Amino acid sequence: MPIKRARRGPRGQGAAAHVFLIPWWLGLVLVTAVPLLASLYLAFTDYNILSSPEFNGLANFRRMFEDEYFWAAVRVTLVYVLVSIPLQLGFALLLALVLDRGLRGLAFYRSAFYLPSLLGTSVAVAILWRQVFGDSGLMDRALSFFGLELGSWLQNPSLSLSTLIVLNVWTFGSPMVIFLAGLRQIPEELYEAARVDGASVVRQFTGVTIPLLTPIIFFNLILQTIGAFQTFTQAHVVSGGTGGPANSTLFYTLYIYQQGFTNFDMGYASALAWMLMAAICLVTAVHFVLSKYWVFYGDD
Repeated sequence: MPIKRARRGPRGQGAAAHVFLIPWWLGLVLVTAVPLLASLYLAFTDYNILSSPEFNGLANFRRMFEDEYFWAAVRVTLVYVLVSIPLQLGFALLLALVLDRGLRGLAFYRSAFYLPSLLGTSVAVAILWRQVFGDSGLMDRALSFFGLELGSWLQNPSLSLSTLIVLNVWTFGSPMVIFLAGLRQIPEELYEAARVDGASVVRQFTGVTIPLLTPIIFFNLILQTIGAFQTFTQAHVVSGGTGGPANSTLFYTLYIYQQGFTNFDMGYASALAWMLMAAICLVTAVHFVLSKYWVFYGDD
């Protein structure tokens, strides 16, 4: 008589799933939740690592409004976000439209354009950016042939932030791939109907492509905006951690780093970090509220 193999019930499968989830739960609690709660407590204390934290209420948050470097960091970060994100998404959409026309070797171009997104936040690329835009760098030498002596872009307060904006725009690969996937989902029948009605290429783009692509645009906008607010590596390496000339590249995250790991003012750094999280949550919430006026889904 054949022996029947015992089947595991739903409870047994659930127990096995919980066992495999233990490393994830440990990471969530020990790496994310505990440090998050600890930083929330430290935000209301005076703590310099060497001594025990002393509770000081809202003093750290009141200090921000009197801190000129805080406002400089806010200004630099807002300019960076408001300028680089539209340029990056616009450039990514333009290239996605070009690649969507069925170029030969599409896989190669897609991989080549995506590569900067993988390297753009690395230390190596930030160092390369210093060599290109720094004193006697590649850009300075190229412009000298045309009689333009701009010197180091990174030491020029009016150009240093622009170099980091260009670096962020250069990492257009990730949103470009997402745009390309969205363009492939638009039915060709809609373009054929538009052409029958006599719509021009521009009219097809504004009347068919953009409305159907608004969910993808919204998705990329949210991701890239959150990432831009958290920019750190480029600013730290390119400016040498100083914030650049006249604090022109003093990003908010860089200022948090300076307060926490240079001045060892962990209480104030924690308060700054929580203020950044609140700002990101607020901006994201505003995007979601406004999305109902310009994002169109399939059932709209």
